[in-house]
Amino acid sequence: GRPKGVTPKYSLKPLVPRLTELLEVKVEMANDCIGDEVEKHVAAIPEGGVLLLENVRFYKEEEKNDPEFAKKLASLADLYVNDAFGTAHRAHASTEGVAKYLKPSVAGFLMQKAQGLCVGSSLVEEDKLDLATSLLEKAKSKGVSLLLPTDVVIADKFAADANSKIVPASGIPDGWMGLDIGPDSIATFNESLDTTKTVIWNGPMGVFEFQKFALGTEAIAKKLADLSGKGVTTIIGGGDSVAAVEKAGLADKMSHISTGGGASLELLEGKTLPGVLALDDATAAAH
Repeated sequence: GRPKGVTPKYSLKPLVPRLTELLEVKVEMANDCIGDEVEKHVAAIPEGGVLLLENVRFYKEEEKNDPEFAKKLASLADLYVNDAFGTAHRAHASTEGVAKYLKPSVAGFLMQKAQGLCVGSSLVEEDKLDLATSLLEKAKSKGVSLLLPTDVVIADKFAADANSKIVPASGIPDGWMGLDIGPDSIATFNESLDTTKTVIWNGPMGVFEFQKFALGTEAIAKKLADLSGKGVTTIIGGGDSVAAVEKAGLADKMSHISTGGGASLELLEGKTLPGVLALDDATAAAH
């Protein structure tokens, strides 16, 4: 919450029973997050015990990232694990400040992507991480090359006028988000496209709606247009990719454009589409 000072309705006490259930350990609760009483509590925790501190936002110093407050929080611990991806874009005492006084300071599981890289404040579908890991494994076992960006254009906010810079894919700093692929990735992708006979494109390379982050998407669109001219079959599937190709003025150069993204992919996979199936049945019945 956003309490102004100590506000009982924002107390973390209601979390204790649920945490105890999930962790299968009796969770103790302190009445504060710093101070003598908390220190006594910490000293008394048994090996493997869990102590929940009271809401750090009861102190205005938390959001001000006050170094003294961060130091007091840090004094309670030996090391720091941040698993709060949802607050990682904020430089507060409990997220950024304490890390200066505790070594090691490491990322928890929520902070990692499927390959364990930090992605700053980029959009992450947490529920798809297992799928991503299994797809990486599957590609490897089948000897299929799965190309991921080696460099990215990052932004400090999601806006057309954001500050941007190019960094290695493994080096996205906290608070920044990847909004396009970088020049190395464009070169690698283009090179591998040179040896293909059929290309199915679903999904742009970046936030092409903002000109600053449209370079990757435009470069791939141009490449596919060139390949089409050389007899390669180019299939564009899905609203965003279609919009990107049209924005680049290259729509008429492609072999086929389908506005259905997921649907066109499932059709190519050989799946039956319920909406189409119903129509086939209806015509058969009519005859």
